Amino acid sequence: MIVLRDLLDKIYAINPSTKLVAVSKNVTSKEVLELYNQGQIDFGENRVQELAKKQSELSNLNIKWHMIGRLQSNKINQLISLRPALWQSCDSFKRAKEVDKRLDYKLDTLLQINSADEISKQGVGFDEAIDVYLRIKQECKNLNLVGVMSIGAHTDNVCDVQKSFEMTYKIFENLQNQGAIVCSMGMSQDYELALKTGSNMLRIGSILYV
Repeated sequence: MIVLRDLLDKIYAINPSTKLVAVSKNVTSKEVLELYNQGQIDFGENRVQELAKKQSELSNLNIKWHMIGRLQSNKINQLISLRPALWQSCDSFKRAKEVDKRLDYKLDTLLQINSADEISKQGVGFDEAIDVYLRIKQECKNLNLVGVMSIGAHTDNVCDVQKSFEMTYKIFENLQNQGAIVCSMGMSQDYELALKTGSNMLRIGSILYV
């Protein structure tokens, strides 16, 4: 059984303006349809080919698809053809330029920030995030930057996770005068902490499917 309503009640009790993106990378279109029938509209995929597959299988539904995983250069054209509602994982100025030059429409985009400074994670560093954001905004006219995304620190130390969220939120605050309206932080294991730190978009997967 997929428990959506209980989760939304819990989320909205902390921040009623939060948007939930249901991560569907480890489930089939059947589970996506079940959630959709309960009112879930936004879904996120880590891989372009899986996004394409589910989008095709569920093409009759009004689903908003988010690309939330690393975008490989050889998948850029395919992603563009799928017209996602939001590309959440723009992880560098170089990648932004690669996508921008191939676009023939405006693509809503988030800059991914590696606020935990972990080698295993993609994204721009905390110290350069604002400069990169402004450079993309200035030079990549087909990318409509609407905010930032990050993944919490990979640790059991709650203080370290909170610090990584707070750093991302600080960048988000500084970019609000540049049109930033989305702060995408928080997944199944840390979404409550992310919400309390200022996140207004969650990317939740495993706890939705039980």
